[in-house]
Amino acid sequence: MSRIRSVASSALGVNRRTLLAATGAVSLSAGVGYALRPTDSQAATTHPATAAAAADEAPLAASGKAWALPLAPYTRGTTLATLASPRGTGGYRRLGDGPGWKRVVRDDLATPKSGRTNRRTALAAFVQLTDLHLIDSQHPLRLEYLRSTDVHAWRPQEALTVPGAVSLVERVNALRGGPVTGSPLHFAMTTGDNTDNNAKSELDWFLKVMSGGRITPNTGDPRQYEGVQNSGVKQYWQPDDAVRDADKQLGFPHVEGFLAAAIRELRSPGLNIPWYSTVGNHDSMPLGCYASHGDNYLTEYAVGGKKLMNLPASEAKKLQDAIKNAKDPKGVAFRDLLKAQARSMRSVTPDESRAPYTPAEYIRAHLDPAHRGHGPVGHGYSTANLDAGTQYYSFRIADDVIGISLDTTDAGGHYEGSIGSGQLKWLDKTLRDNKDSYAIVFSHHTSKTMDNTRRDPARPNERRVGGAEVVALLASHRNVLAWVNGHIHKNVITPHSAPDGRSFWEISTASHVDFPQLARIIEVVDNKDGTLSLFTTLIESSAPHRTDFTDLSQPGLAALYRELSFNAPGARTDLAGDRNDRNTELVLKKD
Repeated sequence: MSRIRSVASSALGVNRRTLLAATGAVSLSAGVGYALRPTDSQAATTHPATAAAAADEAPLAASGKAWALPLAPYTRGTTLATLASPRGTGGYRRLGDGPGWKRVVRDDLATPKSGRTNRRTALAAFVQLTDLHLIDSQHPLRLEYLRSTDVHAWRPQEALTVPGAVSLVERVNALRGGPVTGSPLHFAMTTGDNTDNNAKSELDWFLKVMSGGRITPNTGDPRQYEGVQNSGVKQYWQPDDAVRDADKQLGFPHVEGFLAAAIRELRSPGLNIPWYSTVGNHDSMPLGCYASHGDNYLTEYAVGGKKLMNLPASEAKKLQDAIKNAKDPKGVAFRDLLKAQARSMRSVTPDESRAPYTPAEYIRAHLDPAHRGHGPVGHGYSTANLDAGTQYYSFRIADDVIGISLDTTDAGGHYEGSIGSGQLKWLDKTLRDNKDSYAIVFSHHTSKTMDNTRRDPARPNERRVGGAEVVALLASHRNVLAWVNGHIHKNVITPHSAPDGRSFWEISTASHVDFPQLARIIEVVDNKDGTLSLFTTLIESSAPHRTDFTDLSQPGLAALYRELSFNAPGARTDLAGDRNDRNTELVLKKD
């Protein structure tokens, strides 16, 4: 693959040098991440007139922390050095400092050559955040009552997702570039499920966490929490109450003032580098599974003054099975269940901010100047996306690397994904038109969880495409290096190869709502020996590993968020993946 190319002649169509000169922006070597025309991305539309009209709106988004030269490699602040580890055995276990995870060299797709450490040059470095699941824990549509049939259905840490996410932003801001190369971080990418209930309240919190601002993670009564954790229902942890609920019987603590602290205003500094956004199923559909936009009953229930907090196990099992098996993708049976349980509901304070948001409202919120932070405008999304009704786009990461963000959510309902045939054609064209640039592809769903091919109600005649077909397409392009995603809440790194020797890595990263609550740094380097390497390094939030139940400060809540997630009844113990899925060097042949 030739490294000499004209950006102006690519399908993404921008002359980088002209833009740099016009804006006075610093060079990429000084830590700039920039979008190629985020307001008229070729991802957004197939209408040239629309794209041309928006062409003059493109900014360059510069990192808020730029270095003139690469820094020295480091491990501090990453899981290479240390990570939260449990103390003791049985019952509620406290966390403390534990040994880090060593880096593993993976040669599944190419043989690493000696001496590459001294030859390599950095091409790009960025951070992936995924499955933040910012939760309005008092929202009427929450399904906490499924816990009567499945202990996994509600997490004791759910009221602390905002301070936990702020602590992750603080960790990213403290990073000294890429830990392997010292290269400045070009950007951060969220790979979906940024919110949990598809609620406007959560979307506002997410955008303020990422771009900076004051957040009050409370809806309903501004004076107090109203939800399952002060309901007296013993299947939920009642932190402020001395009642021996089911979780306290397992050793969960009594934490006086917990709920007041959980809904207290806090401030996010916002990321000090540009950030981009990819959409997930929880961002697209109520509860991440119901194609129920426009259902007046569910909308009115979401913003109204009643909330179901308890459900018999037999009824909960029926609802859970319907969700898992996609028997009710439009939420009709769910609506009927809520109506049948009307007399069992409790009164809460109504709140319009709990209303579900549409895909168009999701994009408009990203385009709001109040949420620009360090840019770029729209965080990848554009006015052309609004015109075309799409949520996918492309952008330039560095001179020789482009990024592609897909929309793998299926608007027909269910939490598994797919893409439309039109998006597949666009992906193929974008890769062909930029064949002289390496490509990193981002999505929410993994290749194995793209098996939901329900038709999009807005495009009923369009075929839906599953993960196997996307893998085949990506493997047919020599410039694809990686497909970076989330959704499964687990670290998994998978090699993909085609018979002709073309190959790429699929990098799936654990969530930030379930333990071990991680994000991932990815560095792309040219080894100058016919191979490339992708270095992956996992990071935790900046919260201390040890908790103090009397410390309800912002860092204290973030630390408690992590510890509660470890101790959540039924919490999976395999989400960190094995050593080959964590801190790695992934070697590839270079064409």
